[in-house]
Parts: sequence; C-alpha cells; structure tokens
Amino acid sequence: MKKIALIPIDNRPICYSLIEEISAVNENLQVSLPDRNLLGGLYDMADISGILNWLKSIPEADYTIISLDTIAYGGLVASRRIPDDINTIKSRLLSLKKTLKSLNTKVFAFSSIMRISNNNINEEEKDYWNPWGTRIYQYSYHQHKSRVLNQANCVINTVPADILEDYLNTRKRNFEINRLYLDWLDEGVIDTLVFSKDDTGEYGLNVEEAKTLEREATARNLNAIIKTGADEIPLTLLARAIADNERVKIKPAFVFEDSKSKISKYEDISVENCVKSQLSLAGVEIDASENPEITMVINNFAYEQGDLVLGDVINSLDKKIKLPENPYFIADINNANGSDNELVRQLTNEKMKIGTMLGYSAYNTSANTIGSSLCIALNCFLALKYGCFNEDAFKHLMAVRFLDDWAYQANVRKAVRESGISFEEALNNHLEDFSRYEKLLSVFLDKDLKPKYSLPWKRSFEIEIIL
Repeated sequence: MKKIALIPIDNRPICYSLIEEISAVNENLQVSLPDRNLLGGLYDMADISGILNWLKSIPEADYTIISLDTIAYGGLVASRRIPDDINTIKSRLLSLKKTLKSLNTKVFAFSSIMRISNNNINEEEKDYWNPWGTRIYQYSYHQHKSRVLNQANCVINTVPADILEDYLNTRKRNFEINRLYLDWLDEGVIDTLVFSKDDTGEYGLNVEEAKTLEREATARNLNAIIKTGADEIPLTLLARAIADNERVKIKPAFVFEDSKSKISKYEDISVENCVKSQLSLAGVEIDASENPEITMVINNFAYEQGDLVLGDVINSLDKKIKLPENPYFIADINNANGSDNELVRQLTNEKMKIGTMLGYSAYNTSANTIGSSLCIALNCFLALKYGCFNEDAFKHLMAVRFLDDWAYQANVRKAVRESGISFEEALNNHLEDFSRYEKLLSVFLDKDLKPKYSLPWKRSFEIEIIL
C-alpha cells in the first residue's frame, strides 16, 4: 500500500474531490487529505494551525505533497489578498519546516509565482483590481519587456501611486517567500520543488520573477522546477508519487501534429513543451516506438485555441478521430474551459472500453487539462497492471469529468452565466439541460447516474457534482 499525504491548494472540487476520486480507482493507494473545512475558499483563509496539527497527527506517509501557499497565506487566492507581513508568514512556515523535519517522508512541494490577470475582475484579487487590473497588467508587461529588449519604457503609468506601491510590495513579499523555499530545497527539507506560473504571458513581472528564481536555483545547483499552470500541479505531483520507482513510458500523439508548436491561451510555452514538461514532472519517459504501452491523445487546436467562456473562436473537431488499440487517454485542449463537443460525440457513439481508455479531461487551461488527465491515466494504468483496479470507482471518476468538462463547462455554463440572476438560481433553473448528457453518459459508461449539482464558490467556474 502506497501512502500519500496531500495538502491541497484550496477546497474547490478540482483541488479536493478529484483527488479523492482518482485515489479510489487504485485500491493499493491511500491518499490522506485534511478535512475539507480546514481549507481556504474564495473569501476564507485556510485554518493553517488546524492543517499543521492534522499533518502532525496522520499516520506516517511515504510521500507528502504540499501546497506551500496554503500554509504561507491560507490558500492560492489568499496569497494575492492578505496583508500579512513577511515575518508573520515566515513564522507559519517555520512551524511547517519543523514538522516536515520530524517526518520520515519524501516531500513534493509547490508554490505559485503571483499571477497578473489581464482584466479588471477583482473576484480573486484585491479590491482595487477593479478598475486598475488591466493597467497593472500593462505596467507589468511593458516594464519587463523593456528590460528584456533593453529599450526605454515608453508606457505612461496611469495606476495611482498608492495602489501600484501596494501591488508591488505584495509581489516583493511573495517573491522573497519563494526564494526562501530554495533554502529548504538546499537543506533537504523538500525533495521536489515546483514554482507555478498561473495565467501567464510572454512578458510580465511574474515571468521575470520565474527567470530570477531559475537563475538562482541553477547557480546553487538546485533542481527547482518552473512550470506553467497551477491547479494541476498537485495532480502531476500525485502522479509522480504514484509512479515513483516505476518505469512508465507514454507516447504523445497530437490530433493536429503540425500545430503542436502553437501556444495556448493563458500560457507562455508551446503545446508540445507543455506536454513534455508535465510528463517530465510526473517522472514519465516519452515513448517514441510504434507500439507504446500508453498513448496520450492530445486533441489540440489547428490554428488558435478557442475559449468556451469568452466565446472566442470556438473549435470543433473536423475529422474522424482514430483512437489507438493500445491503452490511451485524452487531453482535450481544442478549447480552453471545456470539451470539444464533436470529439465527445464521437467518443460516446459506443461504450467505453475499460482498460483501453484510461482517462479524459478538458479542464480549464491546457496545462490544467494535460496534468489532470495524466494523473488519472497513470493511476489507472498502474492499478490495472497490479490488479488493484476498482472499475466502479473509475466509471464514477469519468462520469464526473464528462459531466463537468463536457455537459457543464462546454454547454450548460453559458446559459448559467448569461441568465442575469444569481448563478446558483440559474443552475437550478437549468438542471433539466443536463438530462441529455446524463443519458448519453449512462450508456457510454454502462452506469446509472443520479448526479446532484451545486456551485460551491457561488460563481459559475467550478461546479460540484456528487453521484
């Protein structure tokens, strides 16, 4: 029995429930999570002392996977909002460090490089992001670009001085905390350290910080990993723990091979490099043979990635997809924020082949989709290999993913967002819209479905699906 302790980013279904659903597929895997009520939400900080007490009290784990933002700031969203000074944050982290030193466990840890959203939505930012968010983004973008290109900064800053000062001080605080983790890595407190870039672009203060951390790690001969993405990082690290001491090879197969060098929305690297970086972080080798043991089917975009939320260039597969005969899984990134309807229509034309199809995801950004699908598939493959595969749990997992990524994100969510009433009320008004998808999935999965739907953060982005 492989035992893993995991401290998630926050209490969203994708960060908490999905981990439970994945681990249930493998009966030789025990993943311990803190009580969900201890974790942070959209407006609430995590109960940091409660989580640290949980970590001290759980049975010994082979691996411990930690969202450092949860302990330092109370969660990913809180990391951009809370006013706590650096010494207060260091005090919390000192408690974590002492606990980790007392445990006989391999530690995989990850921390975010504070994002810079190119919009004025202050839902996950400080109040002043509306109306100054886009202008702060522009300031950040051109400040970094001018330094990279050695050009004079020709952009006139229109952000009020007090707001810009607060923003830059928050960035500086979080950056110094990230530098502290390099010391932990050097001391052996952490075995694998990942810095994640969430909602990024070609230039920006966040990109500049990532380069600085990378240079410092290289100068100190430390293996700190810089990754584009955020929500999928704990899942990719979970895959790394599950596959540790295994030699798993996966062959990436792009639906549009000539377009794998294109860059997805919200990211700064090509689709091909995004795939390679996720496979590398999971400890997986790339299989270039004609008959690979696992094929990763990437339903990428031919020209430009669509975005189902923004309504930009919505893509749909324009050819018959040929699926491998050997075990495979699908990372559906034709559009950001949900499934390709035509791809899923083709998939659901016949029953899912258990043991051949190892997983599916179309969650949010390309990195989110690739990392989550990889974790699902790797866990499934090893559970099948060692005879500890729970078929009903796998069907449950796939039902939730298709109901979320396909039924809701790609279809029902649009009506919920545009209803003009509260999202929760709108969801209740559109519950009948799910019935068509539920019926198709019930046949595809050979499983009776009686799902319940809710919006745990009272916004349209994340949906909770309970079967």
